[in-house]
Amino acid sequence: MKPWNAVERGLAKVGISGRMLVLIAPALWLLIFFLVPLAVVFGISLATKQFGRPPYSALLSTEDGTVQLTLHLSNYIRLFTDNLYVAAYLSSIRIAAISTIITLLVGYPMAYAIARASDRWRNILLMLVILPFFTSFLLRVYALTGFMRGNGVINQFLGLFGIEPLVMMQTDFAVYVGIVYTYLPFMILPLYTTLVKLDVSLFEASADLGGRPLRTFLSITLPLSLPGIIAGSMLVFIPAIGEFVIPSLLGGPETLMIGRVLWDEFFTAANWPRAAAVAVAMLVVVVVPIMLMQRAQSAVVEK
Repeated sequence: MKPWNAVERGLAKVGISGRMLVLIAPALWLLIFFLVPLAVVFGISLATKQFGRPPYSALLSTEDGTVQLTLHLSNYIRLFTDNLYVAAYLSSIRIAAISTIITLLVGYPMAYAIARASDRWRNILLMLVILPFFTSFLLRVYALTGFMRGNGVINQFLGLFGIEPLVMMQTDFAVYVGIVYTYLPFMILPLYTTLVKLDVSLFEASADLGGRPLRTFLSITLPLSLPGIIAGSMLVFIPAIGEFVIPSLLGGPETLMIGRVLWDEFFTAANWPRAAAVAVAMLVVVVVPIMLMQRAQSAVVEK
């Protein structure tokens, strides 16, 4: 303990408290891996496309000893005036929102069942939820094509009963299935963490007062699980907006999402400034629901 006391006294002399020392690591991580790259991307978004290396114009130029800063807003103006980008953002929000609702409807009963299971089965069920993380994300998404393609497992099973093959691949349906399947654990785990902490005596009191199971769920379980619902929805909705792998492998040409548009701008058109503007705008689109959900979660916790 003595060496630690000496270190603590030494830090106190230079004005560094224990709390400040703990906050330094995440603050440095946020600065190095988020704010600095964001500043670089934002700077590129204010440039124009040009042929060469780098493939964008310089923001600062010197001429006759004068430093000139040139910022171009044409990329951001194009995002709001071109129907392609507007449709891509709206389509991404729609697909992410519907996928989040479906994931919630599927994940809530599963999380509730795990929370109410015995300790022995609870650990096994949690392991089954986490088990897909041991497999590559790309491999799991690609495996879905073997189930949903024309001669896949599902259509072969339906063929045994004389049912015509279903068209599932390269549709929005396949994208919804891929997102729900991939992000389902991110919904279940926050819900489970909230549901497992609920006081069982509340349910017993509701039963003693004549409350039916549905009434107990709507008046007690559902309101108390709102923090888990909000947290799980954030973990699904936010990455689903910028999803690229799932719509590329499972979606069709009409499945328009901002992640695919960003890829095309960066690698196909080699328009780094436009791609950077798309990325910055997508970040703003993501930040707004985060702020709204955090405010709603804080209001629920205060109640």
